[in-house]
Amino acid sequence: MGSSGGLELPPGEGGPEGESADVPSGAVSLARPMEIGADLEWGDEVWAEVRTRAQRAGRAYIWLNLVEQRLRAVVAAVLRPIYEPVHGDEWVVAAAGPAGQEWVQRAVAVREVSRRKGYLLDPADDTVLSFLTLPQLRELMVQHWPCFEPYFDDRREVELSLDELEVARSAVARNRALSETVLAQAERMSARLLDLLDTSASAKPSAHRLPVDAVEELVGDRFADVVGVHPDRVRLQRQLPAEDLFGGARRLDGIGIGLNLLVQNYSGRRLVRLAEAGCRIRLLFLNPASSAVRRRERELGLKKGELSRTVEMNILHMRRVRARLRDPGAFEIHVFDETPRFTAYLVDGDGPDGLAVVQSYLRRVRGMEAPVLVLRGGGRDLVHGGAPDTGEHGLFATYREEFESVWQDSRPVS
Repeated sequence: MGSSGGLELPPGEGGPEGESADVPSGAVSLARPMEIGADLEWGDEVWAEVRTRAQRAGRAYIWLNLVEQRLRAVVAAVLRPIYEPVHGDEWVVAAAGPAGQEWVQRAVAVREVSRRKGYLLDPADDTVLSFLTLPQLRELMVQHWPCFEPYFDDRREVELSLDELEVARSAVARNRALSETVLAQAERMSARLLDLLDTSASAKPSAHRLPVDAVEELVGDRFADVVGVHPDRVRLQRQLPAEDLFGGARRLDGIGIGLNLLVQNYSGRRLVRLAEAGCRIRLLFLNPASSAVRRRERELGLKKGELSRTVEMNILHMRRVRARLRDPGAFEIHVFDETPRFTAYLVDGDGPDGLAVVQSYLRRVRGMEAPVLVLRGGGRDLVHGGAPDTGEHGLFATYREEFESVWQDSRPVS
C-alpha cells in the first residue's frame, strides 16, 4: 500500500509475539484466524434448523415457480397478440410503457448477460418476458386489466393474492427464514391463484375433496400414489373431514372392524341423501360373533364383548339407514370372518378420480390412534403437471383388489 492511509499487510513470518520485525511503524497488524477465536462448527441443532428452513423454502419455491410460469403464460396469451404485430420482439418493452421502463430495461440487460455467458439453455427462455419477476408480471396485468377482464371475474382477488405471495417470494429470493405460517399462507394463495388463472374445467374430481398439492404434482411418483400420511385419525380429519371425504361420492366401499370413521362421523341423514343421489355403497364389517373380534379385544385389553357390541351397534345403525332408502339394493352390508388386517374407505374407487383412506391394525393401538395413509387413485397424467401413468399398480389398486377379494368371501346382512 502507499502512504495514503491504507492498511499495511504484515509479512507472513511473525516474531515471538506474532509481529514481524519488518513492519513499518504505524502499520495495522491483521489478526490471524486462531487469534479471532471464531467457531465455524455447526452442531446438530443448527443443522436441523437449517434443513427445516431449506425444506420450507423448497416447498414455497415450487409453488411460486408454478404461479410465475402460469402468470407468464397468461400475460403472453393476452398481450402478445395486441403488441407483437406492431413492435415485434420488443412487444414486452412496448407493453411495459413509460411506467415500466426501468424494470423492463433491467430485464433486457439481464437477458443480454445471460446470452453472452451461455446461461440460456432453452431457446424458449430467450425472451424478455422470461426475465420478468412475479411483481413485474403483476404490473403488466394491472396496467392492462381491461384486456384481462373478459377472462377473470375479480381483479381485486387476483391482485390481493399476488400481493400476499410477495412476502414469501421475497423471503425465498433472499434466502431468509420462512415461518410455517407464511409458508402455509403462500401455499393457500398459490393454489387459489392457480385456480383463478385456470379457466378450464379439467381438474380431477378427487381434487375437490383433497386439493392436489404442488409437491405431489412434481414428485408424487416417488411415493406410489400416497398423497398424505398422518400419525392418527384425528390429524387426518383436520385436513380431510368426513364430510369432504364422503360428500358427493358416486361409489363408497368400506372394509374394517367397525368402520367408525364413517358410522360415527358421517350422519345417517347424509348417508341417505348420498345413496338417494345415486351413490352405490358397500360396507364390510368384521363379524361381531367371530373369534377374530375376541382376539382383537384381548390385544387392546378390552373387556369381553365390548368390541363386539360396538360393531353390532354400528351394523344396526347402517341397517336403519338402508331401511330408509327407496332402493335398498344400492346400500349393501356384509360381514367377514377373517383376521382383519386393515380398515379402508375407497371413494369412487372404480374410476380414475378415486381417493382412499387406509389404516393398518396394530396390536396395541386402537383405530383412532393408528397411522393413516391417504391414497389418490388414477394415473398421474390426469393430475395437472403429473408424471405419466406407467401402467404399474399403486397402493390404491392393491387395496381395491383386496376389498373385492374379501367381499367375494363375505356374507350379506339381511
